[in-house]
Amino acid sequence: MSRIFVIRHSIFAQIVVWAIITAATITFGLWVLTNATIQRTNRQALERAVGVDLAGMVDIYASGDKDELAKRIGDRLALQQRDGDVAHYLLADAQGARIAGDLIRWPGLHAGTSESADIYIDGTNRAFARSTQLAPNLRLLVAHEYRDLGLLLRQVALVFLTGGVLAMLAVALGGWTAAHRLAGRLERINAAFRQPDDAALEELARGSAGHDEIDELASHSGNALARLKRLAASHRATSDHVAHEMRTPLMHLDNRLVKALAATPDAETAARIADARTEIRGIIRMLESLLDIAASEARRGDRHGLAPVDLSALAARLGELYADSAEESGHVLQLDIEPEVTIDGEEMQLTRLITNLLDNAFKFVPPGGTVRLKLRKGPRLVVSDDGPGIPEDQRESIFEKFSRGKSCFGTEGAGLGLALCRAIAERHHLEIALAPTDGGASFTVTPEFQR
Repeated sequence: MSRIFVIRHSIFAQIVVWAIITAATITFGLWVLTNATIQRTNRQALERAVGVDLAGMVDIYASGDKDELAKRIGDRLALQQRDGDVAHYLLADAQGARIAGDLIRWPGLHAGTSESADIYIDGTNRAFARSTQLAPNLRLLVAHEYRDLGLLLRQVALVFLTGGVLAMLAVALGGWTAAHRLAGRLERINAAFRQPDDAALEELARGSAGHDEIDELASHSGNALARLKRLAASHRATSDHVAHEMRTPLMHLDNRLVKALAATPDAETAARIADARTEIRGIIRMLESLLDIAASEARRGDRHGLAPVDLSALAARLGELYADSAEESGHVLQLDIEPEVTIDGEEMQLTRLITNLLDNAFKFVPPGGTVRLKLRKGPRLVVSDDGPGIPEDQRESIFEKFSRGKSCFGTEGAGLGLALCRAIAERHHLEIALAPTDGGASFTVTPEFQR
């Protein structure tokens, strides 16, 4: 099924299909034009034959009389070949009564103007007829049947059908060969984007001996990816270094505060020291969250390092861990987990995604409220609650960094939990959204471009 999907969405496959359709359309158009030309040529030949035959009859009448003309008409009818150009005649008086010929009645053509038209012989055989006025009481009609072109047209159609099929096969083979080569060259570029390792980027930057537009695109893409990779590596190194330089003095400061608490200061001083330690730990957690968000955003769409993860087992395990804490805090945790739901991902990051959503729900739902964790194949992960919900003016910015909401305990977080959830989701080609509900909040995590 995936192979059919790729073919349907490949620009090269579409080009080949359109080339085949174009070849078939041109072939059909040529056949229609040839068929019309044969029909028109046949009618023109028939008109000339009728004109020549009629002129000959007029000459016979002019050099003889009515009886001589009637005799010659009879001779022609007796001697004509039935498998050739079949002719019909009618010599009639002014009232249309037959004097000679094989036609029974006058077809209604105006003889005085030498009118011509198609008529039917015995109601079945179509013929081209032309009339003329020989004398005030004498008129003549000459008609020739249309030749049966069925065999000729079938032969022409067979020739065009065979030629069209051969042309389409040639177009399909040539197009597929060219498309296969182009697809292989573009696949090198796509592979480098999917997994930009040094060897692939170096090979892409070199290009090939063709030096055409695709080689130029491949070279530019390789160089651009290599620069982006160096910039990303430099950014991560700088971020890690800054975080380390900030985390280390903060940890040292925390250790000094621990020693200060060990000296048994008075109650007010001890409370201030404890508050300071809480602030320090909050800053450290914020730094770690920012680094995690930056790392996830930098690897968005990167499939390198992903492995199959049993999301059902992971969600069930986390649900059991949160069930005990939910009971202690006076909450109800409901689990609805479909088995055998798997996804390619990093288990540690997916764990943080689920725990952040659960922590967010428990933080904003007052005691006695219900938190629900639901998992379906797709995958489709839903964490919902019956708490106060998200204010309307915060629904658009809830996933942005430092977007804070007031919890039921009166405390505010750093505003990085949902931002980290979104970064982790995008890293795994997932999309997190706030679903509309009548009450509470409902966060859904689904594959990108699905809801």
